[in-house]
Amino acid sequence: MQENFNMEELMDLLFTRQFRKLKDVLTEMNEVDIATFIEELDSEKTVVVFRMLPKELASDVFACLEVDKQEHIINSITDYELGTIVDDLFVDDAVDMLEELPANVVKRVLKNARPDTRKLINQFLNYPENSAGSIMTAEYVGLKQSMTVEQAFAYIRKNGVDKETIYTCYVMDAKRRLEGVVTVKDLLMNPYEEIIGNIMDTRVIKAFTTEDQEEVADSFQKYDLLSLPVVDHEERLVGIVTVDDVVDVMEQEATEDFEKMAAMLPSEKPYLKTGVFQLAKNRIAWLLILMISSMITGGILAKYEAAFAVIPLLVTFIPMLTDTGGNAGSQSSTMIIRGMAVGEIEPGDLFKVLWKELRVGIIVGAILGFVNYVRLVILYPGKEMLCLTVVLSLMVTVVIAKTIGCVLPIAAKVFHMDPAIMAAPLITTIVDAVSLIIYFQLACSLLGL
Repeated sequence: MQENFNMEELMDLLFTRQFRKLKDVLTEMNEVDIATFIEELDSEKTVVVFRMLPKELASDVFACLEVDKQEHIINSITDYELGTIVDDLFVDDAVDMLEELPANVVKRVLKNARPDTRKLINQFLNYPENSAGSIMTAEYVGLKQSMTVEQAFAYIRKNGVDKETIYTCYVMDAKRRLEGVVTVKDLLMNPYEEIIGNIMDTRVIKAFTTEDQEEVADSFQKYDLLSLPVVDHEERLVGIVTVDDVVDVMEQEATEDFEKMAAMLPSEKPYLKTGVFQLAKNRIAWLLILMISSMITGGILAKYEAAFAVIPLLVTFIPMLTDTGGNAGSQSSTMIIRGMAVGEIEPGDLFKVLWKELRVGIIVGAILGFVNYVRLVILYPGKEMLCLTVVLSLMVTVVIAKTIGCVLPIAAKVFHMDPAIMAAPLITTIVDAVSLIIYFQLACSLLGL
């Protein structure tokens, strides 16, 4: 909100029907803040406030609203108003909206858009979901090699007002094939009579329309881009992806990975707007898999039941071993998944990672083993072999857990699976079974069971 007006003051103006003053305040505010205010209103007041906004501002605010608010506004305004909003929206914002709306609402939106706008939107809707084509916009500045700097500036002044960005301009030939890129800084630093073909950069970093949006985000991060041209397989420029779209992609991908790492199916909707049954559906599949896989642990315990009968004390160390092993494995898997997500680690680095985690596991295991040995010798005097069994099991478990934790995410990537699924819950289940086998095998060998 602006400094002089908070949410309570805006609400007060609305409820006391001071609409003229409210409109004056809203027109001075940022569109994101206006959208935040509208999100707090009920259905009736949402339309009242939205209709107060000037036409240009209304489109910007509309693009910032949640899908359910957008749908309510679409259903409440006239066809003329709807056509104005759709035509003023950037194409990528319109596509994002239409992908979430019901079919009957989409039909009405497209019906009231201008033919050229409708054609563009339909073109974008045909690109694969989560591809560069689905998040790009067609509002960019296109120049010709033969233009002078003066002509380029004149073209930008005439056509740049509705473009998503004018800082980076793209140079194309007569068939719209991408030839180079030139920035406004390049134009400002050269004389008016200079030819664009002489100052453009021909080493263009670009994406293809079918390229995954996550790869597009990686390119922005790697090359510190503000925008990225998107071409078809004939190298023709069809749109650009801007940094604001990539921020949304990064948030979406991070949320998806977070949900997978927590053993849930990804959800497109915010938590508070997702139904209880949908949340249960997203969680139950992995919980069933993990529950069934945990039965392996029970089978291992049943196999060594005789060892419990001889030395019941063995059972008391099981939680420490499984918890420590699971935590050790989760630490490694989390670091590797994060490293792969930001491009620091590739599948080819497997042996480097394995060697490093092996040494980390030995150091960590030795420290944990020493601390535990001192504790156990004090608590259980005269049972040195039992203490040694527990300590050796702990050390071996930590080393193996670290190894499993680093190998599985990389293996998932090699087999074209999402590394995020190899996170804490699955790693813990696997390490639990391995740690118990190690523990009881050592117990049988060292204690003669």
